[in-house]
Amino acid sequence: MRIHREGTSILVTSCVIFLLINALCWYFIPSEIINTAVSGISLFVYLLMVNFFRSPKRVFEGDTDKIVVAPADGRIVVAEKVFEPDHFKDYRIMVSIFMSPMNVHANWYPVEGTVTRVEHMNGRFHKAWLPKASTENERSLVVIRTEDGTDVLVRQVAGAMARRIVTYAEVGEECYIDEHMGFIKFGSRVDVYLPLDAEILVDLEQKTVGNETVIAKLK
Repeated sequence: MRIHREGTSILVTSCVIFLLINALCWYFIPSEIINTAVSGISLFVYLLMVNFFRSPKRVFEGDTDKIVVAPADGRIVVAEKVFEPDHFKDYRIMVSIFMSPMNVHANWYPVEGTVTRVEHMNGRFHKAWLPKASTENERSLVVIRTEDGTDVLVRQVAGAMARRIVTYAEVGEECYIDEHMGFIKFGSRVDVYLPLDAEILVDLEQKTVGNETVIAKLK
């Protein structure tokens, strides 16, 4: 199992801290029961962190033309027509994927094209599955223009636990399915805004696999 680069320093630092705590407990506390409990809890928490930062290598199988692939693991919480206020300022179809703390938290590019806009917006930290999270929470948006001129907006949204959004996209660069667009630490959601004539291929509550599940097809 590979570990995502965003987790390397955190896991190394956490390992040192946990080892230090356990060493001090075993040295100064005479109770074997307490020390065993501390060691068990430390190991459990550390394994959860390792699980969170796992980074499976995935390669999309099939033709990528007109295809929109899920940018994240999780479940579909929104698939409907909404008003997009930050970039398009008109109506689009939004497909939103909520990631629990147990999901892989790497984010992939959902389409291939050229990055035309990248912007980070400060905001609140509502629970990520709430509708207002998309427009009120801290977020980062990436706009991708496909080869035929269609603009697709991807929004990384922070949640109540997720306080760190990492975005690798840069304006002017070409992007491809199979590439990581970013990473959201400790839960949250990713929204994809598509043209109104896009064919949506997923249902509410459906589980998605990042860089594998096809969520829509562009006209």
